[in-house]
Amino acid sequence: MTLYVRRKKSAKEISRLLNCSEHKIHYWLDRYRIFQRSISDALYIKHNPNGDPFHIKRPKTIEEGVLFGMGIGLYWGEGTKRNKNSIRLGNTDPKLIRKFIEFLRKMYGVKMSKLHFGLQIFSDMPPRQALQFWLNHLNVPASQFYKVTVTPARSIGTYRQKTRYGVLTVYCNNRKLRDIICQTIENIK
Repeated sequence: MTLYVRRKKSAKEISRLLNCSEHKIHYWLDRYRIFQRSISDALYIKHNPNGDPFHIKRPKTIEEGVLFGMGIGLYWGEGTKRNKNSIRLGNTDPKLIRKFIEFLRKMYGVKMSKLHFGLQIFSDMPPRQALQFWLNHLNVPASQFYKVTVTPARSIGTYRQKTRYGVLTVYCNNRKLRDIICQTIENIK
């Protein structure tokens, strides 16, 4: 069962390679007590055939320790933990967003190209101006942005001043990395 265990082929792929039924592959996996992957694990492997698209780096310097603590704290306080498939953090402050991106890149080796961004603005804000503000501050191509979400404007207040260019959400779509970061937070509690 080298194909299934070491080469991470699916039962369906193996059945095609060996010209037999998928049922037969499952029979032999059961017979040799080989743990069968869940559908989500199989999809993860399919989308990441070369292994995890990140690598964990433990802090070795004071600066890395500060960055690690800051990143974990930011996600703990500002991140969306309900979504089980991705890391999401939203805020109006470009410096905070950049620091969180630095945390993902330096402490977990996440490539900038793997990040996506969502922008939510009020209806009285010009979408192009808000988008351009974030493109300039993050130095990423517009192709990494999802469609801008426009919310009806309701009132004028202090929050409206802070959200002059909307709320930006950073998305890192990796369930395994999300679980690692959430487990780190759980260990702190």
